[in-house]
Amino acid sequence: MDILIIVISAVIAAAVVGYATYMFTYKSTEKRRTAILREAEQDSEMLKKEKILQAKEKFLQMKAEHEKQVAERNTRLQQIEAKIKQRENQLNQEADQLNKRVKEFESTRAKVESELQSLAGRKEELDRLTKEQIVKLEQISGLSIDEAKAQLIEQLKSEAKTEAMGYINDIIDEAKMTANKEAKKIVVQSIQRVATEAAIENSVTVFNIDSDEVKGRIIGREGRNIRALEAATGVEIIVDDTPEAIILSGFDPVRREIARLALHQLVTDGRIHPARIEEVVAKVQKQIEEEIVEVGKRTAIDLGIHGLNSELIRLIGKMKYRSSYGQNLLQHSREVANLSGIMAAELGLNPQLARRAGLLHDIGKVPDDEPELPHAIIGMKLAEKFKEKPEVVNAIGAHHDEIEMTTLIAPIVQVCDAISGARPGARREVVESYIKRLKEMEELAMAHPGVLKTYAIQAGRELRVIVGSEKISDQQAEILSHDIAKKIQDEMTYPGQVKITVIRETRSISYAK
Repeated sequence: MDILIIVISAVIAAAVVGYATYMFTYKSTEKRRTAILREAEQDSEMLKKEKILQAKEKFLQMKAEHEKQVAERNTRLQQIEAKIKQRENQLNQEADQLNKRVKEFESTRAKVESELQSLAGRKEELDRLTKEQIVKLEQISGLSIDEAKAQLIEQLKSEAKTEAMGYINDIIDEAKMTANKEAKKIVVQSIQRVATEAAIENSVTVFNIDSDEVKGRIIGREGRNIRALEAATGVEIIVDDTPEAIILSGFDPVRREIARLALHQLVTDGRIHPARIEEVVAKVQKQIEEEIVEVGKRTAIDLGIHGLNSELIRLIGKMKYRSSYGQNLLQHSREVANLSGIMAAELGLNPQLARRAGLLHDIGKVPDDEPELPHAIIGMKLAEKFKEKPEVVNAIGAHHDEIEMTTLIAPIVQVCDAISGARPGARREVVESYIKRLKEMEELAMAHPGVLKTYAIQAGRELRVIVGSEKISDQQAEILSHDIAKKIQDEMTYPGQVKITVIRETRSISYAK
């Protein structure tokens, strides 16, 4: 019982103490809350006043900037207005000046029209007086205006032609005195110092045999031997009724030579059959290849040319079996090389380099593949390929004017090539074409008025033209020779050059009795 009372008393005491504590804490918290609220109200009031001040300052700043922009805009507008006014004043001044000029122009035009009317009247008067004078002159001279003009024009043309021909002859004579003599001397000396034999070749080789019995052995049973021979050599073998002869036909002269030598060995040996034919052809082909190289080396040594590529030496050797218009290509190249060396030495140039270019100038005619290009271009590319000097390369490519000449050796090689091809007996032409060319030359000269007869002489290198003395004067004869030469040069193709000689003769005959 006592314990219970004690417990109850303790609970009551704890409750009283807790309540007193709560009350104390509540009053303390209430005071702090009131103080915080008061402080917050003060802070908010200060912040409000500060923001109001900032807003006022911003407004004043923006107002000042706006007023400044407005002032600048007004200034620009005033400047533009001033410029517009100035431009208007300028335009007004220009308009006044233009009006003034228009008035001046109208006044000038009126004066000009008045003067033109006056001149028209004067012109009519002048025309009338001129016609009267012309009528008087026609009555005095007995010639019309057209007749007088024609006579005057003819006289002036004749005088002009005479003076022009005299001037041309003076220039030609002066040029001949200074250049022609030396040029002829060099060319003649070069030709005299180089003498070569002309070789005549074509696309056919005739193989002579002792008797027609050999033809049957060459043909073989059912034609096996001749087929094997044609297959091995690449040459067409023609066995016809020609007595004691077999024709070897082919465009490649090397193959024709191989076929000829192989046939010679087979006929000499007497053993002719397909296996033997292949063996002999292979042997002969090897011999020819060796001979080609040997000929190329010997040619280079004879001309004093060193350092040639082995392929170029082989191509030089192949020239022995090539021909152009019946002229052996190797002999022609040797001739051009010698001529080029002599001319280069006479002119103070490098003769060894000139001989090198002269020897190689037609190297483009003997390549193995033979592309469809001018032989000068092919030769130039071959020389470039085998590291020849630029002077030699240019001379090879330019000797037929395929490219531009850039060295002094190039025209020398071109001239020497023409000399070698144009000398008498160097080249062979078909008789029909030769006669046709001579007739065309004579007919071309006969087409000119005043020509009586024409004669092509010196194998077509000179043309004699006989004219009537009563139709052609001496001055006209000179003009005629130039006209014929120019027409032949423009319309015909010929080797070397053609000399045109116009002959005008007057004979006076009388008899003493």
